[in-house]
Order: sequence, then structure tokens, then C-alpha cells
Amino acid sequence: MVRENIDRLVEVKYFRTEVCPVKDLQFSFFQMVYVISGSGFLNINNNKVDYRAGCLILLTPNDLHDFEILTTTEFLFIKFSERYIRDSNWKSINCIECLLYHSSHLSGCILNNQSDQFLVKSAVDSLLHVMNHNDAYNEDLTLHYVNALIVIAARNISKMRPAEATVNSDKRLLAIIDYIQANIYDPQKLKASVISAEFGLSETYLGSYFKKQCGESIQHFISNYRIRLIEHRLRFSDRRINEIVNEFGFADESHLNKFFKKRHNISLTEFRKTGAVCTI
Repeated sequence: MVRENIDRLVEVKYFRTEVCPVKDLQFSFFQMVYVISGSGFLNINNNKVDYRAGCLILLTPNDLHDFEILTTTEFLFIKFSERYIRDSNWKSINCIECLLYHSSHLSGCILNNQSDQFLVKSAVDSLLHVMNHNDAYNEDLTLHYVNALIVIAARNISKMRPAEATVNSDKRLLAIIDYIQANIYDPQKLKASVISAEFGLSETYLGSYFKKQCGESIQHFISNYRIRLIEHRLRFSDRRINEIVNEFGFADESHLNKFFKKRHNISLTEFRKTGAVCTI
């Protein structure tokens, strides 16, 4: 395994190749990969997915990956650190939350609609133009286009649903999932009685309806979502345990530690020290 780091907060590179020069590569940063031309396969975290021209792929910290090149491929690599996302002044979207939460669930192209495919291609073409024409304010333009790509990626990722909640699912189910995600930091609003009242359902019907649609209980879905966010706070941020306690509405550190340890048999401190990866 080869681990790569970057010296700058953002780095953009064009690469044309017929073979993948490095196998089992792992990053300490985020990387978006846009496929300008060519085809092949991406091996990521023991999964294999195909790629083709127009694909936008997100690789997150600690993903183990490499490419199998079938036809000569042109890539645009956009590398950026977690600190860059965290410190940027995003107006209306929590990009770091969107990108981090799905870090262990993503594989393949993240673009879900045609209009965003057009926007991404336009931003990539603009980045290539800036890279090939030395002019004033090129660095500012580069950051502008990179930020646009991050927001588009976050927008598409934020719309991803559990595998069972397909595009054909009842709109009410998707609304319930949106409600849970929007209120994940407020335990009072995540009570079955509150959710059922919000959507005009009985608690009994809400439980059976959600499980039938998603294949898991609503309580399990909420717990998994909270656990995943807490894991990423521990792995990718410097927030203190008491700050995480307050953020997620736990009574105290002992309460949070008990909740976390019940699921993974490891304490918060041990998880942060070892950089463990928990599978739910």
C-alpha cells in the first residue's frame, strides 16, 4: 500500500495514461477524479465499479483504491484537504458533512442528473483552460471552479438514499429521511412520537412502514446515522469529546461513550487513537 499526502490545501492535475502507475493507493485527503475520456474500472475498498467519460468520482481519506485502465484515459485529479472544506465559508450547504458522512458508502460516479453533468464538464473545461493559459488571477479562478465542483458533488451526495429507498419509493419515505437527517442533532425531534405526529401517522404504522420500505427499523436507521457522523468527528476533526456530546444532544460524555461502545465494543478515545474503521 502506498499512502500519499499533499502539501497544499488544493491541487489540480491533468493525467493521461494507459496503465495505473500505482496499486493499492491511499490518501490522507479528498480527491475528485473526473474522467475526460477513456474507460476502465475503479477498485475501491474491495468493490469494483466501471468508469467512462463524464464520470465524477469522489475518493475520501483512507479509501484504498486503484484504476484498471481498459482504454487510454484522461483524468483530471482535484485534491483538497479536509481543512480546506471546513475553513471555507459555504453559504447554505454543509459540504464537509455531506462528503464525510458518505465516505464509506460511495463508489463510482456520484452525478445523479444530466444538468449537473453539464455543469461539471463546464467547470472541468474551465479548469483545463486556466491550467493551459498563464494569466493574472489564475489561482483565484482555479479555487472558484474547484469550489463549484465541491458544491455540485455535495449536492448530489446529499440526495443519496439508503439502497432500499429507490427513486420509486413513496415520497413520504424520502420526506421522513430528510426530516431525520435535518434533525439528527436534536434527539427530542427524533422520538417516534414526534416523527409520527409530524407526518400524521401512528407510531405503530410509522415503525412498520419504515421497516418495510427501508429494510431496517427507524430507530436502527437513526442510530446508524448518528454513529457514522460521530465516527467522522473522531477520525477527521479535532473536536473534543465534550463538544461532540453537546453537538449530538447527549446528556454527558458517559452517555455518549455508552452509546458508542454498545455498538462497537470500543471507547471513543480508543477509536480516535487507533483510527479504527467500524462497519455497521
